[in-house]
Amino acid sequence: MRPAYRTTLLASLLTLVCAVVLWAAYDWFQGRYLRAFSEHTAVFSGDPLRLPDDLAGPGAIRLVHFWDPACPCNVGNQQHLSELVERYVPQGIEFYSVQKPGSHGQLPSTLGGLKNINVLPGSEQIPASPAVAIWDRTGKLAYFGPYSEGLTCNSSNSFIEPILQALNEGREVSATHTLAVGCYCPWPVAATK
Repeated sequence: MRPAYRTTLLASLLTLVCAVVLWAAYDWFQGRYLRAFSEHTAVFSGDPLRLPDDLAGPGAIRLVHFWDPACPCNVGNQQHLSELVERYVPQGIEFYSVQKPGSHGQLPSTLGGLKNINVLPGSEQIPASPAVAIWDRTGKLAYFGPYSEGLTCNSSNSFIEPILQALNEGREVSATHTLAVGCYCPWPVAATK
């Protein structure tokens, strides 16, 4: 009976040590890589936004992606944006990006096809990023706001696909004022004194 008791005790201790190691690894991973999602409400108003003169007016449907390299919320929508580019560029929709002024970084290689806009009039007044603005074929702002509500963005919870579909079918869209709760980072650049 003695050897069986030792084997059971050793197996129990080994199981306990493994459980402690797994818990420590989980706790470390959660603390390092997972951020708590706090609901952030943002009010998006597209009134001040204007396309640069060389892009304004009638033309293709134009989607402009606003992003801040330091914002962890970008990660949640970059895969979705890549899927949008892959799906809608063949349909003639043009994709652009505006990076937060004063920030440094690059979009992932999967989004290398986005054309950069250095200065988009009115973009200094947007409340948060990531955000998106869509102009229709007449050059009128059709949508301004987030990609979706919630922590992440994908085709099942996105506001973008239905808008692009409607514009592609020639239907008018007017959704330039949006209130949403999600993962957003403040956009306004702090004034220097």
